[in-house]
Amino acid sequence: MKIVFLDVKTIGEDIDLSGYDTLGEVVKYDFSSPEQIPERVKDADVIVLNKAPINGNTIGTAKNLKLVCVTATGTNNLDKEYLAKQGIEWRNVAGYSTESVAQHTFALLFYLAEKLSYYDSYVKEERYVNDTIFTHFAEHFHQICGKTWGIIGLGNIGRRVADIAKAFGANVIYYSTTGQNNQEGYTRVDFETLLTTSDIVSVHAPLTETTEGLMNKDAFAKMKPNAIFLNLGRGAIVVEQDLADALNNGQIAAAGLDVLSVEPMSPDNPLISIKDSKRLFITPHIAWASVEARTNLMNIILGQIKEWERTR
Repeated sequence: MKIVFLDVKTIGEDIDLSGYDTLGEVVKYDFSSPEQIPERVKDADVIVLNKAPINGNTIGTAKNLKLVCVTATGTNNLDKEYLAKQGIEWRNVAGYSTESVAQHTFALLFYLAEKLSYYDSYVKEERYVNDTIFTHFAEHFHQICGKTWGIIGLGNIGRRVADIAKAFGANVIYYSTTGQNNQEGYTRVDFETLLTTSDIVSVHAPLTETTEGLMNKDAFAKMKPNAIFLNLGRGAIVVEQDLADALNNGQIAAAGLDVLSVEPMSPDNPLISIKDSKRLFITPHIAWASVEARTNLMNIILGQIKEWERTR
């Protein structure tokens, strides 16, 4: 069996992939453009990829291909109709990064809510040295306890965030983007109620026709002026110009993002102009990427390939 990794750099060089070597020949490419893929997969039995596009143009040369493994939950890059016609199976992975994304949600929140950028600078700039009193109140922060946390998308990750927020004493409410998700233990509300009553709003939903552009100027206008907005779902759920306007106009207090509409970040992204880290904190799509989550991901895919080989 020949296994070809099309974009192994998206997994990270620190993750042990030696287990795949026991299955046969393994070829790894750091990245693969659509133009490079046909030559690289022409004699592959299995391909492993993250973002590489898989369709008739890119894998039409792959006469031996029987299995496509995506190192992610989302499969928008797969032409599933083409794969079905060719009798090629595919696998993805769900639930591997729940703890990692939930943890990062709170990292974003604490950085913004507790004004950590300001206090870090205050100390490192030596303004705390020989100050008049032992403490400093220039930037105020509030407890999560007693606040309302609104979650958009109460799936595995959203539910985990809800459970942790509840442990902090927050009142958790949620909005179902499908209108069909009823979760025991938490109050489901309509979209407007979530926006108008929440002190913290976090997005953990997938990108669909329903969620694309969901967080737009109308949505931000309904939020509290002291609210913090977090997006750990998909970048295109947010209209980024509208978010920039909401931050600049003081419609919301702050935003923390781990996803953007174009990744890596586009030079014309309107959020680039906001340099105040107390109002905007962006991380480069790393919430999923703890060492444990990436190790778990690749072990699951290894198991999928072994199971496929055993049953074929």
